[in-house]
Amino acid sequence: MIAQILIDKTKLTPARILVLYVTSGVILTALGIYEPLVDFAGAGATVPLTGFGYSLAKGIEESVANDGWLGAFTGGLTACSAGIAAAIFFGLIMALIKKPTSK
Repeated sequence: MIAQILIDKTKLTPARILVLYVTSGVILTALGIYEPLVDFAGAGATVPLTGFGYSLAKGIEESVANDGWLGAFTGGLTACSAGIAAAIFFGLIMALIKKPTSK
């Protein structure tokens, strides 16, 4: 609903809105606001795009605690590697199955 309002009322493109969602998930996690929401809603808060930002932020936070500042560069990808790999794999499968058509 929020994305549709942003599309209708602003000149933001859908790609920029998606980036806004991921970034807001990171910011809300850094401020300590997203963690109580995850505890309350569970998968409902960790699956959407803001949840991806939350996973990135938590991975970086844990990796920095364990590995120091080097963890800031590796933690996010380590925490989200399974989701990223699955998105690439299933995207490839669908690209092989579906035949492109012109509109």
